[in-house]
Amino acid sequence: MVAIASAPLLGDTRSGHTALVLIRGGRVIDPANGVDGVMDVLLRDGMIAEIGQGLSAPGGARTIEAAGLVVAPGLVDLHAHLREPGFEYKETIESGTRAAAAGGFTTVCCMPNTEPALDTAAAVEFVRRTARATGHVRVYPIGAITRGRKGKQLAEMAELAEAGAVAFSDDGDCVENSGLMRSALEYSLVVRRPVVQHAEDKALTGGAQMNEGPVAARLGLKGWPRQGEEVIVARDVHLAELTGAHLHVAHLSTAGAVEHVRRAKGRGLRVTAEVTPHHLTLTDDLVGGHWWSATASLPPYDTSTKVNPPLRANEDGAAVLAGLLETTIDCIATDHAPHGSADKHCEYAAAASGISNIETALGSVLSLVHAGKVDLVTAVAAMTQRAATVFGLPAGTLSAGAPADVVVFDPEREWCVDPHQLYSKGKNTPLAGHFLRGQAVFTIVSGEVVHEL
Repeated sequence: MVAIASAPLLGDTRSGHTALVLIRGGRVIDPANGVDGVMDVLLRDGMIAEIGQGLSAPGGARTIEAAGLVVAPGLVDLHAHLREPGFEYKETIESGTRAAAAGGFTTVCCMPNTEPALDTAAAVEFVRRTARATGHVRVYPIGAITRGRKGKQLAEMAELAEAGAVAFSDDGDCVENSGLMRSALEYSLVVRRPVVQHAEDKALTGGAQMNEGPVAARLGLKGWPRQGEEVIVARDVHLAELTGAHLHVAHLSTAGAVEHVRRAKGRGLRVTAEVTPHHLTLTDDLVGGHWWSATASLPPYDTSTKVNPPLRANEDGAAVLAGLLETTIDCIATDHAPHGSADKHCEYAAAASGISNIETALGSVLSLVHAGKVDLVTAVAAMTQRAATVFGLPAGTLSAGAPADVVVFDPEREWCVDPHQLYSKGKNTPLAGHFLRGQAVFTIVSGEVVHEL
């Protein structure tokens, strides 16, 4: 994957830039450089200046005491919905990046299912311009594969790449036409950007509300079979082999899909994949809800659990976790999908799919660390260096000379998820009222503190 040049999305557009910051005495985890130890990090003029023990604070430096905290590269999200343009009632670039900063993210790739879709150079440039003016973190747009995301004609992929698109996707919709998908992969070779597939065969998933299985049968909801995802992943792996292009599978959620990617990598194909925090930590058992009573006017389903692809069964969660640990799955991406209240406060069949989770992602992933299922270094790598590598982004490292994008988080801090306290406009989370352990304390972009508890 070609490296994407760093864009000065912050620093040059904000006042109050802090030229010197010394982060002292934290556990520094930098998987890109094999660093894991208690030391100091010096930030100067928006860059990582030095990492070591016993560093002195230069005159005028701000000192952050990080004893008992973890200091890591800023988190990198390859899959978020910032909704602007067109759906500003759900989220804006300003509110979404503010939420990202609160979650510890310093780099966010935004999906093109906006209105209009990000299928023209002008649309991509609008996102970049708005991010420079109002964003709190770095924003990299993902361009649409097809015009209007309608799956009929390819978008002008070269123009999108030149305008700043770092990948291509029709996310929310699958490119179901095999010939068109082949063409997209072939054109992606010219611009050296990955094609990100939302794997869903709608002939199998039409009208489905949740994962097909015993829970769906008990609740009386139409189920989405795992094969609805797996047949597209299998097909696209073959197309990646045919074209030699880079295929990236979004939000992998089933054991069978993991196996397809595992075999593809075993054959040396350019196939990468991501998994979401909710597919790692939640199951379809939650769909039954916890707020319903016998006198409620709505069905006993928690619409905040409705997501695409759906929450799966325990065996799928175990499979995607195993895939992440063995690097069959390359990274964790949030699929942050904020919605307005009317989109979720309705019957399950009418509810929009998606979870607003960019602020809870770190705590959710750390729940696996606290349970002994993932070690902390692996968790950090999956949300930083491993994610940045997939798209070739200039992020995910604390190397000297790299952008000073840093998260300082408390892995032990317990907090209750209150949707009304989220910075995101989207309050749609199945974690409402749940306690998470682990939270970002400082988020720093280009040497500037953009979030502080």
